[in-house]
Amino acid sequence: MEAKCISKFQRYGSRKVSQVLDQIRGKDVKTATSILPLIPRRAAEVVQKVVHSAASNLQVKLGNKLDFNKIYIVEAFSDQGPMKHLKRFHAGPQGRAMPYKKSSCHLTVVVSDEKRVKKVSKAKLKRAKAFATASKKPAKKVVKKNVAKKEGDK
Repeated sequence: MEAKCISKFQRYGSRKVSQVLDQIRGKDVKTATSILPLIPRRAAEVVQKVVHSAASNLQVKLGNKLDFNKIYIVEAFSDQGPMKHLKRFHAGPQGRAMPYKKSSCHLTVVVSDEKRVKKVSKAKLKRAKAFATASKKPAKKVVKKNVAKKEGDK
C-alpha cells in the first residue's frame, strides 16, 4: 500500500530540493529522518516535514499498525513551481527596472510498506536517449586531400 504527500509553492529552487531528495530516496523513514538534520541545506527541514507527513498518511491508511522502520520512501521528486515576482525592483540594462524573481517548487514524496523503487517507464527512457543524442553536436568530418608531392618536397 502507498501513501503520498505533496507540498506546493515552497520557496526553494527545485534543483536544490532534488539534491536533498536524492540522499533519502529508497531508504526507510527512520533512517531518512535521521539523515535529514545533518544535510547542510535549508530545504532539508521542509523535506523532513513532507516525509513525516507521508509516513503518517500511510499509518492512518493501515490503521496505525505500522512502524516507521518498515515504511520506505518509494518515490521522491521536486517539480518547478511558478516564479514569484516581488514588489521590489533592481537596476537593469539601460536604466530599466527589473523585478526580483524568486523560484519555487512543488515536492512530492511517496511512501510504501514494501521496499522497492519505482522503475522508469520505457517511454521515459526513449525520450531521455533521444534528448541525449539530439543535444550532441555531430562530429566534423575531416577531409584529407591527396596532394601530389613535388619532386622538391621531402
